Amino acid sequence: MIHVTHNAGASRFEASVDGLLSVADYRLQGRVMVMHHTFVPPALRGRGVAAALVREALAHVQAQGLKVEPLCSYVASYMERHPQTRALRA
Repeated sequence: MIHVTHNAGASRFEASVDGLLSVADYRLQGRVMVMHHTFVPPALRGRGVAAALVREALAHVQAQGLKVEPLCSYVASYMERHPQTRALRA
């Protein structure tokens, strides 16, 4: 289980795994969360960390009644692979 936290002050979702920090950065533009960058250290890639970050971010978007603009290619591809998230697109 990957524990993801929302660091609103830094405008990002974070997960620390094996002492390494992974992030999904965003900026709010009105009621739209513009997701512009996702980073997972090379040592953690392929372990589902990016998916956990994006899943948590999209759950937050839905819970807050926001929309998302996926500028990050990973976020965009995640949303394509998970059709249930497409309604969250701005």
